[in-house]
Amino acid sequence: MPKTMAEKILGRASGKDVSPGEIVEANVDLAMVHDLTGPHVVEVVEEIAGEVRVWDPDKVAIIFDHHVPADKIRAAELQAIMRKVARKLGIKKFHDVGRGGICHQVLVEERYARPGMLIVGADSHTVTSGAVGAFATGIGASDMAMVWLTGKLWFKVPESIKVNVTGELPKGVYAKDVILHIIGTVTVDGATYKAVEYHGDTIKRMNIADRMTLANMSVEMGAKAGMVPADEVTVKFFEEAGISVKPFGPDPGAQYEDVWEFDVSKLEPQVAVPHSVDNVVAVGEVEGTPIDQAFIGSCTNGRYEDFVEAAKILKGRKVAPGVRCIAIPASLKQYMRLLKEGIIDILTEAGCFVAHSTCGPCLGGHLGVLGPGEVAISSSNRNFKGRMGHPESKVYLASPATVAASAVEGKIADPRKYL
Repeated sequence: MPKTMAEKILGRASGKDVSPGEIVEANVDLAMVHDLTGPHVVEVVEEIAGEVRVWDPDKVAIIFDHHVPADKIRAAELQAIMRKVARKLGIKKFHDVGRGGICHQVLVEERYARPGMLIVGADSHTVTSGAVGAFATGIGASDMAMVWLTGKLWFKVPESIKVNVTGELPKGVYAKDVILHIIGTVTVDGATYKAVEYHGDTIKRMNIADRMTLANMSVEMGAKAGMVPADEVTVKFFEEAGISVKPFGPDPGAQYEDVWEFDVSKLEPQVAVPHSVDNVVAVGEVEGTPIDQAFIGSCTNGRYEDFVEAAKILKGRKVAPGVRCIAIPASLKQYMRLLKEGIIDILTEAGCFVAHSTCGPCLGGHLGVLGPGEVAISSSNRNFKGRMGHPESKVYLASPATVAASAVEGKIADPRKYL
């Protein structure tokens, strides 16, 4: 029987023919933790096994990104724990401060994530690796502890949803607008525990950076995984790093629980308004809303391509008085490329505060925490109460271009007038 991407990957990993709803024990190809979740995993492993160990150090990644560099004593203590663990276990995929970036960016950028892999991470946005055709999903500390000890984990084979996205994206409209539009249509629980596959001519034209944006926010509609079939774009991405991979996708005739159709040829820039990711409107409906902070970055939109679009708007202009514009590339490699090509200069000359690679303000951690009553527009992925700081602050989500235009005007703005 023809299989979806999720069914093929979980079938291969469990060594059996699988069907939706079935519970399987599968072999994990890659397991990732970061500086916040890693210590919890270590604690559980030690409770169970009496010592910290992993089934295969080559299949474990430890990446520091949430509080980097350590912004408080507790963060320093947690990172010290993970450094010791990485040394003891011989973890080669260990990325300390200044040697990597946001974990989800690093997994794809370093080509740790590959088509057809089964990947688990102790972070909900692990789904980002689905951009290269992997089944990647977030799990909790106790589950990750069992993966560290055995290399296996049980999964309920999810139903799959096929999302067909068609049409040429209009000027000023990006992958972020597409995924916000989809979430706004189906709601935050529209794909709960489903494997979402992105298809259509719009997707085929997207680069890996844009596909990462789609996969990344799949979890915001409840998806277990969000995947883009690995095609010639994916193959070229790996070839650039000297790695050979084969295209990977669903079988012809695969059965889906549902098929969603989206024509984006007339889509406008989208904004998710407080306090839910599915509270999505066209930018015109909130245009003129005053802001205190604009944030460009995160695992959703902190890549080179995102900053290039923002720089088109910021070049020769200034961030509005009274507004803080914070720009944080998602990894050191992204930062270095932006630096070499003069994009960092454009951002700083416009008045942006450009920081090292970290999750930072996205989770209300540091480098841009919001105070009471403050309003931010952000290229990140969540806007529930208190996400970026004080519970009385407000967060609007949008594309990097919309964020940049808003930074210039000091209020939510339509980026199309600048492009």
